Amino acid sequence: MSGACGFDFGGKIVWRPTPELIVQSNLTRFMAMHSLRSLDELQQRSTTDLDWFWNAVLRDLEIRFRKPYSRVLELTRGIPWPTWCVGGVMNILDNCLDKYAGTPTDSQAALVWEGEEGQARRLSYAELRREVNRMANVLRGLGLGKGDAIGVFMPMTAEIVVAMLAIIKIGGVFLPLFSGFGPQAIVSRLNDADASALFTADGCFRRGKVLPMKTVADEAAAQIPTLKHVIVLRRAGVDVAWNPARDHWWHELMANARDDAATEPTSAEDPLMIIYTSGTTGKPKGAVHTHCGFPIKAAQDMSHGLDLHADETLFWFTDMGWMMGAWLVFGTLLLGATMLLYDGAPDWPAPDRLWSLVAKHKITSLGISPTLVRSLIRFGEEPVRKHDLSSLRKFASTGEPWNPDPWLWLFNVAGRGRLPIINYSGGTEISGGIVMGNVLTPLKPCAFAGPLPGMAADVVDERGAPVRGQVGELIIRQPWIGMTRGFWRDPQRYLDTYWSRFPNVWVHGDWAAVDEDGQWFILGRSDDTIKVGGKRVGPAEVESILVSHPAVSEAAAIGVPDELKGEAVVCFCVLKSSSSSNLETLRNELTALVARELGKPLAPREIKFVRDLPKTRNAKVMRRVIRAAYLGKDAGDVSSLENPSAVEEVKEAA
Repeated sequence: MSGACGFDFGGKIVWRPTPELIVQSNLTRFMAMHSLRSLDELQQRSTTDLDWFWNAVLRDLEIRFRKPYSRVLELTRGIPWPTWCVGGVMNILDNCLDKYAGTPTDSQAALVWEGEEGQARRLSYAELRREVNRMANVLRGLGLGKGDAIGVFMPMTAEIVVAMLAIIKIGGVFLPLFSGFGPQAIVSRLNDADASALFTADGCFRRGKVLPMKTVADEAAAQIPTLKHVIVLRRAGVDVAWNPARDHWWHELMANARDDAATEPTSAEDPLMIIYTSGTTGKPKGAVHTHCGFPIKAAQDMSHGLDLHADETLFWFTDMGWMMGAWLVFGTLLLGATMLLYDGAPDWPAPDRLWSLVAKHKITSLGISPTLVRSLIRFGEEPVRKHDLSSLRKFASTGEPWNPDPWLWLFNVAGRGRLPIINYSGGTEISGGIVMGNVLTPLKPCAFAGPLPGMAADVVDERGAPVRGQVGELIIRQPWIGMTRGFWRDPQRYLDTYWSRFPNVWVHGDWAAVDEDGQWFILGRSDDTIKVGGKRVGPAEVESILVSHPAVSEAAAIGVPDELKGEAVVCFCVLKSSSSSNLETLRNELTALVARELGKPLAPREIKFVRDLPKTRNAKVMRRVIRAAYLGKDAGDVSSLENPSAVEEVKEAA
């Protein structure tokens, strides 16, 4: 996960918080509770007095333990392997749903769902708890229980949340899978975790068409020897093949299930979830998360960074296969707020679908990726202007580097120059963010306020020394409660990935910079950096220039081998539908534009025009896949791609 901006990080402040917003914010309340006078003081104490800070967060979130922990943090195994909430017993479901029983929160909306075809559903906290209890009883009736790993390969419906929480309620391990995965991506993940069961659906809707899911699940299930049960949601109403010894209809299992169920006691450090992230090479990495880890970090970020309150509705355009899906569920429920799920395309059946969701459901906080914003700009301002967006209090963003023009379009057109864009960057292994905006700090386009409280982040040079005003590596010097407990069955790979560069320092793999005003910028993955004749340039810097041209909608820049310069820049551009420029003329214009802005040595060697760029379902442009396709090499794990056909187009353009 990264939300960034590749540009000269000396921009002007464009948004400042109102006095009312400052007074009403969660951060102000938290600081007043602990007699802290400033954000700087909070940040300093949160990263030097870890016991105080994480105890304070757990109390602030009102996290209940069945057996109290003896201490919040133990480091006997070293910084890469901390133990949190030592000896504590708690199932996070105690805090997501069970503790609200008989309280006013019970009648509030926990979840609102809308499908692409127009169906909608609302579940209160009490109704969601009953549905989760019923499914927990179903799972126990199938012989499933504590420690069993269960995959979820479903569209973003209300039932996906029910399945997720029921797995956790019985003490199982939740294995989220992208709804667009192919069979082999499912097989590799579920076999790695020895999965006992799989949730799926008959199909899902995308752009008015039914996409099969059960057929994909069937092909995968045949290759997973530990899999005993497949539970199928009837979503699309299509005929599916059936294995009566293994398959179960969701609605039939739930028909007679009791709506009261005990929540399984678990250790605070018991595995809660394994989220697999794609690697450049080799098998996917299974990031292990626990009951007192990922959910606590998600809720803390949502409270301190996004300033989410219990009276708000948060819609983050995501899939459950991306960590932001689980983040959305845990964070909203722990804060007593409302989540909105949408199952469909953001511009179907018309370009205003996203904005109609905001207006219809009175969304207050909208999480949207830069890539999605860039794709919506091509439709102009009219789809935004036709809807009443007055419910919105703020935007949030993650997933891919920003460019200034799309950021300013969202700020000025959709936000009318008054709403903050809370930029957010971290990752699956972080359980959320390293750096983030907030509602107390003035904003520059694309910037972050700085590290989140509790995150001892820094920017360092190649020797590990702190740097300011220049690009360096993003690192973290102290443990935090949401950090992954390692990679499933692969501890050495975890150490090699994050802890091998500097002693006891997490190296995240992002380029970052801090400007003279203390605002932070993430400039892309360090392994994406292009080095031309000894000069380093981040892809986002080149891409920002390209998308500033009125004919260009999206762009991706890669580095390719060059005998003279070491590497050369090659760019792929998606044009706006209204563009009718002569391609050769346009190519020359774009090359000259980059040369003028970055200098002639960094001018692209080639500029290719394609209809689409390879992206994951969470809208992250896969530059490593583009580079491999261009060079005719193996692209590694591409199982999370939303649009595999784009890879072939890159190959043809090359």
